[in-house]
Amino acid sequence: MSLYPSLEDLKVDRALQAQSNQVIQRPQVAAIMPASGTATPGLYPNLEEISNYMGLSLSDEEIKLNMSLLPVESNAVVVPHTLENGLVAPVTGNSIGLRRAEIKVGIREMILCKDEHGKVGLRLKAVDKGIFVQLVQVNSPAALVGLRFGDQILQIDGQSCAGWSADKAHKALKKAGQDRISLVVRDRPFQRTVTLQKDSNGHVGFIHKKGLITSLVKDGSAARNGLLTNHYLCEVNGQNVIGLKDRQIGEILTSCGQSVTVTVIPSVIYEHIIKRMSSGLLKSSMDHSIPEV
Repeated sequence: MSLYPSLEDLKVDRALQAQSNQVIQRPQVAAIMPASGTATPGLYPNLEEISNYMGLSLSDEEIKLNMSLLPVESNAVVVPHTLENGLVAPVTGNSIGLRRAEIKVGIREMILCKDEHGKVGLRLKAVDKGIFVQLVQVNSPAALVGLRFGDQILQIDGQSCAGWSADKAHKALKKAGQDRISLVVRDRPFQRTVTLQKDSNGHVGFIHKKGLITSLVKDGSAARNGLLTNHYLCEVNGQNVIGLKDRQIGEILTSCGQSVTVTVIPSVIYEHIIKRMSSGLLKSSMDHSIPEV
């Protein structure tokens, strides 16, 4: 007896399967390809137009027969739930704070202009041969285009910033034109976000002093979801809190809903970036506005 089915056996199996499909209603499969004749050129071939791809049968019929894709609603939310040990699962996918705090992968180009005084409202700092945003002044052109503390500036008007000093970067901004300055930016590479859930007392489970996370509450949401000490708070639900007093940060945390997304940075990096900046300048000049989504 052969270890493999014969071609005739396969044909019989397919015939039986086709008959069963007429009786059993299969769940509707989400469309994964545009309708025939409406496809646009792209990186990948239109599977409907080919019958064999890299040795695989990928006809539309085969895809529908063998794939069970579940349709995803556009407003779908990952709902928090409580586990056996009391841990509250960390994230709701539709949280406004989570969207405001999002650190996007990849790079983007920003176009900004100078104000009436010839300024862009930006201070830069050199870290490990890279140029990073040290201060974004409130209501400045830099704030209006969405630059944030800790963003990495990769290019200024087409010139790579790798290896530059902060002075060289500032001079490049000063020499740039009045109406159009092109910046290529990477979102806050030294920072990360952690989404927490408040307990019954409205606490998220960490203690901070002058913006530095000093301790975690045992079995609290912060500890269970991976927040670390010796990190500074940069944002709460996307709102910059650098330079604010602990009381002000506490008020912002209290005003948040059940889910709170905090953006943090290791203390060694933070302290290097803000070195030689006065606390008064951070408090009075830093953009602390709530970002738009």
